[in-house]
Amino acid sequence: MSETITVGLGERAYDIHVGAGALARAGDLLKPLARGVVPVVTDANVAGIHLQPLLDVLDQASIAARPVVMAPGEVSKSFAGLEKLSGALLDLGVDRKGLVIALGGGVIGDLTGFAAGVLKRGVAFAQIPTTLLAQVDSSVGGKTAINASQGKNLIGLFHQPRIVIADTALLSTLPRRELLAGYAEVAKYGALGDAKFFEWLEASGAKALGGDSAAMVKAVAHSCRMKADIVARDERETGERALLNLGHTFGHALEAATGFSDRLIHGEGVAIGMALAFRLSVKLGLCPSQDAERFNRHLKAVGLPFAIADIPGNRPAVDELVAAMAHDKKVSDGKLTFILLKGLGQAFVTCDVPLEAVKEVLAA
Repeated sequence: MSETITVGLGERAYDIHVGAGALARAGDLLKPLARGVVPVVTDANVAGIHLQPLLDVLDQASIAARPVVMAPGEVSKSFAGLEKLSGALLDLGVDRKGLVIALGGGVIGDLTGFAAGVLKRGVAFAQIPTTLLAQVDSSVGGKTAINASQGKNLIGLFHQPRIVIADTALLSTLPRRELLAGYAEVAKYGALGDAKFFEWLEASGAKALGGDSAAMVKAVAHSCRMKADIVARDERETGERALLNLGHTFGHALEAATGFSDRLIHGEGVAIGMALAFRLSVKLGLCPSQDAERFNRHLKAVGLPFAIADIPGNRPAVDELVAAMAHDKKVSDGKLTFILLKGLGQAFVTCDVPLEAVKEVLAA
C-alpha cells in the first residue's frame, strides 16, 4: 500500500511518496534530480541502521552518493552544526544545480534544508524522513531552521524540498518513546481540523502504533495530505498555516524549561501543549470540556503525557514558562499567538488571550 500526495506550489510543487518499502524506489525517484556528487546527510544513530541500504539503492541508480554523518540530537541544529555541514558540502563540491539528501529525523531535515537553502544561494534538497514526527510534520512544508540560545528554530528560512520519500517501514526501528512522540503530531491534525480523522485515530491509532502497516500508511498519508493542503494555501504562514502550531507555544516553552533534554522530547512537549491549549480554551469558554477530556483520554490511551505533572523531575515554574513563551518566534507585536479550539477539529488563531488565564492553566 502506498500513496502519493502533491504539495501544490505551482512551479515548486513536489510529491510526498508514502508507503512501506518506499526507500527501495529512492533511486528511481531521485535520479531525475541528481547531478554530480549527491551528499546524503544523516546522523550517527540513523547511519548505523538506514544509511547503507539507501546508499545501495542510490548506487544501483548510478547516483554518486557521499555520506555526511553529523552528531545526533539538537546539538547539531546550531550555528556550529550549520558551519560543519556547510563546510562538508562545499568540500564535496556540491553543484549549484545539484541535490542534497536529508536522511533522518527532524533535526537532520531542518539542518540540511537550511544548509541547502543558503549554500550557493540555494541548492535543491530531498527529504527522506526516518521518524514518524518527521514524516508527518517537519519534512513537509519547507520550514528549515537551527536553534539559538534564546529558543528553538529562531534562525531559518523557507526552502521547500524537491521530493519527500516517507517509508513507513523505517518506523519499525524507532524506540517506542520516539514513535509515540511522532504520534502526537498525527493526533494534532485531527484536533486542529478533522474530527472524523480523530475519530479514526481513536479506533485505529493504537493499531498503527502496534505495527499495522496499512493503518500506519493511512495515518501518515492523511497527516501529510492535510499539511500539504494547508501549505499550498499559506506557504509562508501568514494565516492558516499557523494552525499547525497547535500545542507548540506551550510545548516549546516546556522544552526550554527542561533544558531541551531527554526529560521531555519534542513530541511529548507538543502533546502536553495541545492538552494545555484545550484546557485554556475551556477556561475561556470557547470549547466544551468534554472535547478536552476526550482528547486527553486518547493521549492517555496510546501512552502519551498530557499534563505538566507527567514530566519527570521538578515542575517548571510558571514565570519561567511565560518568559520562554516571550521568546517564541510566534510572538507578534509583543503579543503571544495561541492556537485555541472551539472543539475537536475546530482550531483557530488568536493573539487575544489574557496572560492571567495562561498562568492559571500553567499552574493547574
